[in-house]
Amino acid sequence: MKRNALIGIFCLLGLLGSEAAGNPNLIILDESGVRNLGIQTVEALERDFESTVFAIGRVEEIPSSRAVLSSRIAGRVVDLNAFEGDTVSEGQILARIESRQLGNPPPTIELKSPQSGLVVNSHVRLGQPVEPDFELMDISDRSRVWAVAKIPEQEAARIDVGSRAHIRVPALGEAVIEATLARFGVDADRQAGAVEGIFVLDNEAGRLRPGMRVEFSIVLQSRSSVMSIPREAVQGDPTNRVVFVKDFDLPHAFVRVPVVLGEQNDRFVEVVAGLFPGDEVVTRGSYSLAFAGGGSGISLKEALDAAHGHEHNEDGSEITPEQRAAAKRAAAGGGESKESSKLLIGYAIAVTLLCAVLAQLLMRRSKERKG
Repeated sequence: MKRNALIGIFCLLGLLGSEAAGNPNLIILDESGVRNLGIQTVEALERDFESTVFAIGRVEEIPSSRAVLSSRIAGRVVDLNAFEGDTVSEGQILARIESRQLGNPPPTIELKSPQSGLVVNSHVRLGQPVEPDFELMDISDRSRVWAVAKIPEQEAARIDVGSRAHIRVPALGEAVIEATLARFGVDADRQAGAVEGIFVLDNEAGRLRPGMRVEFSIVLQSRSSVMSIPREAVQGDPTNRVVFVKDFDLPHAFVRVPVVLGEQNDRFVEVVAGLFPGDEVVTRGSYSLAFAGGGSGISLKEALDAAHGHEHNEDGSEITPEQRAAAKRAAAGGGESKESSKLLIGYAIAVTLLCAVLAQLLMRRSKERKG
């Protein structure tokens, strides 16, 4: 049983090699070519596929997170320990105010931070007079922020509070933040034709800043066992989509495979036809492969010879017993032809010498008759 299975596998490999010989979609690179193009592959898998709605928005400060530092007495600033952009802790002494009451020295009070956070605005300088109704500093707690999505009105009805979203902030690179919809905005944006969706994001590291652009992929539903691949693997124009699949037999070889696509989301695209589970599709470098192959520096014959450990024809096909026999006859015939060539050369030299001798004899006889 095992022996028959092995024989079947080797037969299949032989057939695939024959097909590869005439396959114009086969691209063969050498090792340096693969490195230069930065080729990376992933397996085509059946996975849970999410239908999503795309929206854009901005990072915003949570309104309740801002506090104000002020003085309860009139006076002037005699000590200032925090400035715009500083991170402060709750209870930290930020300033001292000298009272206008008489005394030597006049009495002073300490102003402490009402909460931990970032000093986002400072309206005071050393020596400045202040009044009880004067705001000295604005302190914002940005350990959590809002990501506010502008959801198109026609899509808002399909989204509920608690819907999941994959969130990207371009300023932070390719990192994906997972969050759920906490609430909708109070009013719709008439000009944009959108409803605000508010997501609460943790921001302990302080990397998220109000005003940053945010991209949302809000999940509507999920289907299981859907053949899908990363979006960056797909190349070609909309009428002729292709992917590059790593050849499982030849090293550094890739096959251009037409595919039929279905739905896509922010990360994956559904493959309706053209691929099988386990196919290794090229993601990084797939665009460059569309222009590679002509100058790869390695032929199909060389690739097959290296992969199978024996010689092939120039077109990549297997050498048949008849071709091997013909090659042997040609080699043997080559030896015989060399011998024949030597005999012919010797014969030509002998004939030339004989002609020369005959010419000399004829000349002598002619002289004797004249004499």
